[in-house]
Amino acid sequence: MLSNRLPLIAVTALAPALWGTTYSVSTTFLPPGHPLLTATLRALPAGLVLLAIGRRLPRGSWWWRSLVLGTLNIGAFFAFLFVAADRLPGGVAAVIGGVQPLLVALLASRFLGERLTPVTIAAGTGGLVGVALVALRAEAALDPAGVAAALLGAGSMAVGVVLTKRWASTEPPIVTTSWQLLAGGLLLAALTAVVEPLPTSEVTLGAVGAYAWLAIVGTAFAYLVWFRGVASLPTRVPAFLGLLSPVVALAIGTLVAGETLSSGQVVGVAVVLAAVGTAVMLGGRPARDPARSTTGVRDKVVHN
Repeated sequence: MLSNRLPLIAVTALAPALWGTTYSVSTTFLPPGHPLLTATLRALPAGLVLLAIGRRLPRGSWWWRSLVLGTLNIGAFFAFLFVAADRLPGGVAAVIGGVQPLLVALLASRFLGERLTPVTIAAGTGGLVGVALVALRAEAALDPAGVAAALLGAGSMAVGVVLTKRWASTEPPIVTTSWQLLAGGLLLAALTAVVEPLPTSEVTLGAVGAYAWLAIVGTAFAYLVWFRGVASLPTRVPAFLGLLSPVVALAIGTLVAGETLSSGQVVGVAVVLAAVGTAVMLGGRPARDPARSTTGVRDKVVHN
């Protein structure tokens, strides 16, 4: 029943809401031109904190699975996200990720046996249209490399979310989340050391607070509740909830940075919220035959 899932959906929605603060926090308090360093200092400390709480290391196939998931959900996604945020204006980097729910729905129908209905496709398309209305302002100069990075980030996390669901683990979410954050954080640290110089400006108290917010609240806590939702809800529901991130980013840009919204963007936000509501309502319905679908996914997990 949908009513039984509403508390879990509400908690899961906290993750994209917190991610919506990333652009504002990083551009306001952190030194520009260091996206990989920011991504590293966001992921690695968060993984260490959760590992200290969970106190479990991967076993067996979860060593390489954690590396794959950490690369897709954390390492590649964070790198693309911060490169896009560094090259795109306002909340554009966040809202381009609106393609992700449609990608997740398509992948989940192929690899998880979740039902792909016309309503889901319409909601995903609507979310993408809403994102376009929000992002494509006449005065916004869209850097092609930044747009490409944002799209690659959305695709990376879409694949990662579906694989996270398919490779269901019996470990608590705090444990599997710590593994992914550590794997992704170590990858980002290696990339940072190779391709990105360290900042030469003095580290301010505001920068320390911003790094702490991004690592502890925006990553450790946010990803913990996010992956808990991915494990317990139909895959499309957390994916559509991710559309709340650009809405929050735009709200912060309007309230804090004094950005103005056009009528088209207002319509876009309404369309995005309608798409999220539709996906949540659909999330209360079973996908195909529940017993047969669950058995099929379990068999795939066992034999892969």
